Amino acid sequence: MALNDLKYNISELDEHTNSYVKETVEYAKLKSFKLSMVIVTYFAKLFLLGIFGLLALMLLSLAFSLALGTILNNTVYGFLIVGSVYLLLGIVFYLFRNSINRPILRIFSNHFFDEDNHE
Repeated sequence: MALNDLKYNISELDEHTNSYVKETVEYAKLKSFKLSMVIVTYFAKLFLLGIFGLLALMLLSLAFSLALGTILNNTVYGFLIVGSVYLLLGIVFYLFRNSINRPILRIFSNHFFDEDNHE
């Protein structure tokens, strides 16, 4: 009798172990899918905003350069001034590039480690 109970308990343990492994694998798949979708949607939004932002910035810069050139009576000076401003902004962003990594890492680590995040 005890041997039959032991066989039953071992087979039941095997079923529960297999079920646990399957559920764990499914959970890992869902977690990785969720993380990959968060990353894909984040970069898709960033890409679209970047395109529209660059188009707007380009047209506004062109208009500002022409207006500044008209004020200075030399269009070239207007474009040089606006180009110099962008060059200075690029240098500033390059110097502070390491501080930009922290917020990005924080955003993705929140999505990865937050179990209750249902965005």
